Amino acid sequence: MSRVAEGATGFAPALIRWQRHSGRHGLPWQGTRDPYRVWLSEIMLQQTQVSTVLGYYDRFLQRFPNVHSLAAAPADDVMALWSGLGYYSRARNLHRCAQAVVSEHGGVFPSSAEALETLPGIGASTAAAIAAFCHGERISIVDGNVRRVLSRLLAFDGDQSQTAPQRALWDMAQALLPTEPTAADMVAYTQGLMDLGASICSRTRPGCERCPVQSLCLAHLAGTVERYPVKTRKLLRRHESWWLLIWRCASPDGQKVWLERRPARGIWAGLYCTPVFSGEALASESPRLAGLVVHELSPIVHSLTHRELRLHPLLVDVPSDRAMNSHADGQWVLLDRLEQVGLPTPLRSLLPQLPG
Repeated sequence: MSRVAEGATGFAPALIRWQRHSGRHGLPWQGTRDPYRVWLSEIMLQQTQVSTVLGYYDRFLQRFPNVHSLAAAPADDVMALWSGLGYYSRARNLHRCAQAVVSEHGGVFPSSAEALETLPGIGASTAAAIAAFCHGERISIVDGNVRRVLSRLLAFDGDQSQTAPQRALWDMAQALLPTEPTAADMVAYTQGLMDLGASICSRTRPGCERCPVQSLCLAHLAGTVERYPVKTRKLLRRHESWWLLIWRCASPDGQKVWLERRPARGIWAGLYCTPVFSGEALASESPRLAGLVVHELSPIVHSLTHRELRLHPLLVDVPSDRAMNSHADGQWVLLDRLEQVGLPTPLRSLLPQLPG
């Protein structure tokens, strides 16, 4: 740990002072030691900006004020409320985790990071955040932002796309923790790591001139900040074209569309969506389209972590509730009640704005 001693003497005290003076303090999940609220915020904030999470966090607490209400809710209700937030496996794991806390722990979240990590959807960094914020446990988070901060601080050139260097950086993070911290110190330290990575030590154009630990940062002192973190494995993105067949019909209560539940695995797993086809598969639908007018709507480009989707919506008005595929897990849904089902983000935006 000589690199830690050399490059980060005084790191923890400086970070704690800065967070208390200049860090973020007005977020709705701050100032609480309720594990349920901290856990909910941590899951929502994974790969999602704070500005996006704010509204969802409040709505979730209104609908599910505690872990018991979330555990007892139908999965469809949870997915509907999550709709638009993305990374939907988080919502499925959120529900599973709540049920595990109720069934296995009597509705009380475990207090240690080690025990928290055994729950569905809670990884090492999330477990550390909950334990530090709620119980003052002396343990460091190491999410993506923190890896960037510490890689630069320590000029750590281990490849962060590989397991062994990730483990080494995790060990360094634990060595940087404040000595004999109070619970309040651990809150400030943990929040400080988050704030530093989010507001100053950004991936591009980091604000080194505003950094509270600039004098300790080995990468800054060497003028090599942009080199870190090292990550040689490149993200391979697949490009796919999907056709969305939007069956719409009128009813006494208003216009409605046919939605089918997506498979349990894969893109948009468990959500409701219009029937999806590849170009070749769409051709098999031509008999059902005979005599109907098909409106080709503007394509939509939708980016996912590993894929780039080009969506081609096709709007078809049918004269009545035409029978759909009897094997499909689907239903007709009124356009003014779409908020009651879990929809992928592109559909959440597209369907309320259908022409005519």
